[in-house]
Amino acid sequence: MMGPKIVTSAQMHRVDECSIREHGIPGYELMDRAGARVVEAIRDRWDGLEGLRIAVVCGKGNNGADGLVVARRLKHAGVEVDLYLLEPPDRFGEDATVHLDRLAEVDLTPRILDTTTVADFSECDLIVDAILGTGVQGPVRTPQATIIDAVNSSRCPVVAIDLPSGVDGDTGILPGPAIRAHLTVTFDLPKIAHLFHPARGQCGDLALTQIGFPQAAIDACESELRLLTQEWVGANLPEREATAHKGSCGSVAVIAGSAGMTGAAALTAQGAMRAGAGRVRVGIPRSLHDVLETKVTEAMTRPLPEVRRRRCLSVRALGDVLELVGSSDVAAVGPGLGRHRETMELVRRLFASTNLPPIVVDADGLFAIGDDLSILQRMKTPVVMTPHSGEMARLSGWSVQQVGEDPVGVTRQVAQCTEAVVLLKGSPTVIASADGRTFVNPTGNAGMATAGAGDVLTGLIAGLMAQGVAGQDASCMGAYLHGAAGDRSRDDLGEWGMMAGDLLDRLPQSYLDARHAFNRLK
Repeated sequence: MMGPKIVTSAQMHRVDECSIREHGIPGYELMDRAGARVVEAIRDRWDGLEGLRIAVVCGKGNNGADGLVVARRLKHAGVEVDLYLLEPPDRFGEDATVHLDRLAEVDLTPRILDTTTVADFSECDLIVDAILGTGVQGPVRTPQATIIDAVNSSRCPVVAIDLPSGVDGDTGILPGPAIRAHLTVTFDLPKIAHLFHPARGQCGDLALTQIGFPQAAIDACESELRLLTQEWVGANLPEREATAHKGSCGSVAVIAGSAGMTGAAALTAQGAMRAGAGRVRVGIPRSLHDVLETKVTEAMTRPLPEVRRRRCLSVRALGDVLELVGSSDVAAVGPGLGRHRETMELVRRLFASTNLPPIVVDADGLFAIGDDLSILQRMKTPVVMTPHSGEMARLSGWSVQQVGEDPVGVTRQVAQCTEAVVLLKGSPTVIASADGRTFVNPTGNAGMATAGAGDVLTGLIAGLMAQGVAGQDASCMGAYLHGAAGDRSRDDLGEWGMMAGDLLDRLPQSYLDARHAFNRLK
């Protein structure tokens, strides 16, 4: 029940062609289904169709044909429709012509936009963009560019069919003018541009609808990129037996904290507890032990040897750290450790040790690795890494700009090189495993760009792993639940004042929401 494949424009075209040629579904029938889903999405979003005046702007391709169906169905439902074509009817394809002819059923006559006809959106309540869809290669030119500017200038809400016109569906970049949609309605499989910026910002809300492509056609699509869904998360949450006790729900060791950074250790520990771990123990520099005990109530704390006057872990702490980690099911290493040379050496010696449990590495734990990925290659235990873009640049040797331009590629590369699970934090978060499987998380928002949010995620993933969830699944589930808690915080508080602690407070409800979503499928 893993989420849907995320596809390129070419892959989606092959699904479409396979459905038509190998499974006998006429192209005009798929267009009719697509148009019907768009009308349903408009009805749902605007609480019905009554009283609306809607402009539908159609190009000559399949996207425009979907728009013809939308116009006809809206008119049949009693909506006042203004239908504009960017090309004369004789330039439309065979399947689209079927729907051009059907406009007579509702007495709807399109207007052709040329040098003498200007689209008038001044009286419209809504505009449907059916100009280009996925059919963009390079910057859009006139007349499409002119109409895109007119739509964007109209201040009307816009519904885009499949993709906002002007967006590159395969990269998410904007090569030229592009529609700014309030809602994008797509079909069966999401596209890369639906999820990655800057195109994601042009899409508005995304409605992923089903038009009945045969499963065999979808299965034949070779894409290793998947979208995480709430239903999948709900189906894979760790179960608790009625006889469960703290010793049977997994234990997490957190190695974290330094002067000024006890909050990172506390948030990581609390994230693990919110994940459901039965027992969490935090190793902290000795002089900070009393400070941490005032911050965490449910976790146990252990003072560790530190660098004198620097209040960070020293190499002398290795024996204690090995004992603490070795008696736990999972270790979370790195949040707020600081970058003193002794602390970094401690981390490297820890990672060189044998008989370690699975480890989640974040923040200063990643800094200790630097660009020496052989440290990870030599480790004999499952590893999850959770870098942000700057940390990923240091690990991979790519620039921060390059990481931003190809987050999927760099995450896969590092995962395959290290045989670790790699979670690249960002918008969106990308998770890759060594076998090439890659997942994109759709939850989360800009309000989560706040100190400590990543520490909560580290603890959350470690807590799930402690309960027996494999590293890849724990990373996917953790990313989704973490983002969902952030979305709940945004809805309750707004994006401007969110703090990491707000995510902790809302994680239990995110669990419940996921479980309820799964139960609805039963």
